[in-house]
Amino acid sequence: MSTHPGTEITMHADDAPQPPKRKRRPSKDAPSLSSDRIIAAALDLIDTQGVDNFSMRNLAKLLGVYPMAIYWYVPNRNALVARVTAHVLADLVPEDPSADWQDDLRTLLHRFRAIIRAHPNVAPLIGAQLVSNASVDLMMIEWVLQVLRRSGLNEADIPAAYTATIGAMTGFVTQEFAAVPQDDKTGWADEMKQIAQSADPEQFPLAAALMPKLLNRSFILRWDNGSAVPLDDGFDFFVESFIAGLARRAGH
Repeated sequence: MSTHPGTEITMHADDAPQPPKRKRRPSKDAPSLSSDRIIAAALDLIDTQGVDNFSMRNLAKLLGVYPMAIYWYVPNRNALVARVTAHVLADLVPEDPSADWQDDLRTLLHRFRAIIRAHPNVAPLIGAQLVSNASVDLMMIEWVLQVLRRSGLNEADIPAAYTATIGAMTGFVTQEFAAVPQDDKTGWADEMKQIAQSADPEQFPLAAALMPKLLNRSFILRWDNGSAVPLDDGFDFFVESFIAGLARRAGH
């Protein structure tokens, strides 16, 4: 798939050692583990501490086990992060399609944004993990393809339209909920305000006139992400423009 570029996942030092080829099952005295419990705990850590601070050692501490016990269920940190992403997106596709393909696409885009809004620290992973085998969701792929076919697009245009749809789904939202610098956030906000206020009306007439509506409520000119200041108007405009473009291409 072609998606908005994601954040590259780095390997922490405490995650580097790989389990031996002959894995030992957790002892009977160890807390009960399962793939579901590990994924839930990993998501909790990512939600509260962010991806950069997520490690297998911290996860093991939360679960009350030794780190090696986790490797019985997942081969490495990257694979676990991919499974967490797949888990977050598990309910993305609506169960029942509507009679209107445009409503279906609208629902898909809004549901994706709602999911990421609930787990904003997952946003940087989307671009990277949607190309991971653990995140390939054939049901979602088929659903999008079927919606695009119902739009009336030529069969030859559907693959490109599918790529554009995935890009539309992930691109805006990934940027809206991208992590913002936490060091000296107040100073960074003040600097952004000074840059905005320095816009010369003669040199940048439209930017200067619209700056009160743009500042911290639009891409680039902000210091908060969508968790604190959602870009609702921009997202709605984006969704409707994308769907209208597809409809026009399909001859509607």
